[in-house]
Amino acid sequence: MSATAVEGGLQPPSALSAVNLRKSYGDKVVLDGIDLTVPPGTVFALLGPNGAGKTTAVKILSTLIGADAGSVRIGGHDPATDAHAARSMIGVTGQFSAVDGLITGEENMLLMADLHHLSKKEGRRVAGELLERFDLVEAARKPASTYSGGMKRRLDIAMTLVGGPRIIFLDEPTTGLDPRSRHTMWQIIRDLVTGGVTVFLTTQYLEEADQLADRIAVLSDGKIAAEGTAEELKRMIPGGHIRLRFTDPAVYQHAVSVLEGATRDDDALALRIPSDGSQRELRSILDWLDAAGLEADELTVHTPDLDDVFFALTGGTPDAPAATPARPTKETVR
Repeated sequence: MSATAVEGGLQPPSALSAVNLRKSYGDKVVLDGIDLTVPPGTVFALLGPNGAGKTTAVKILSTLIGADAGSVRIGGHDPATDAHAARSMIGVTGQFSAVDGLITGEENMLLMADLHHLSKKEGRRVAGELLERFDLVEAARKPASTYSGGMKRRLDIAMTLVGGPRIIFLDEPTTGLDPRSRHTMWQIIRDLVTGGVTVFLTTQYLEEADQLADRIAVLSDGKIAAEGTAEELKRMIPGGHIRLRFTDPAVYQHAVSVLEGATRDDDALALRIPSDGSQRELRSILDWLDAAGLEADELTVHTPDLDDVFFALTGGTPDAPAATPARPTKETVR
């Protein structure tokens, strides 16, 4: 595995990268030259409306199908020339469970161990450890068809981990799960990353990406419309502001007189100042209040959420399960 000298140290290759990735089906262009880089030990989320190409991207990056053009690297390996090394590093959990409902959870695990050519002893050891890790020991000898949706998802991921992959593709892993099961799955994903695994996640739940992802890319019309941390993406969208609320009408009127650019709310004795929510702008507002001899009784920072980002970048609403009323997030500063 190659490494690059950076500032006197060694930087390992990205866990996953794609350059100028293109894919068409007939006249329909699904991926139109996308570039992606996923650092090791992180969660990377790919968002996009239905039909945006998320699943196609996962299939190409996980070597299930080929691209029409562009290159892919998996842990520094080129799957076109070193497919075995590349595939040995990855595991895939798709939208639809790979669990066989006719056999038990334990038998599903042992079948996966056989597919990875583990010895019977090693297969039983790995299966037992993973069943315990995913809280499936009590149900291990029951038919998987009797499992709840959350249990099947946990078993699905446990089966993916049998081969010890360092990069896991989770294609909409919590679709159809109830909120409790979804939060359980979030913790499983966090634990995987803590253990050094890289997770490539596609999801239709924007809150999921906000909670889990170190970086997020938004796919629209076959192109990457934007990429960054959740906070960076939110700052791209107008509508952020700082709200100052006063309880003393005289102090409020003084603030109005010296801050002409603010939007007034006379009923609430509040002023709204456009802001990107950055620390620099917040410090500037606090300095202004001190210089004017004013003290707001409440200062809140409002920023757009990922719903707003998604709508602005894709020109449409998220998929149905993620569509929630736009709501500003706010952090009370003082």
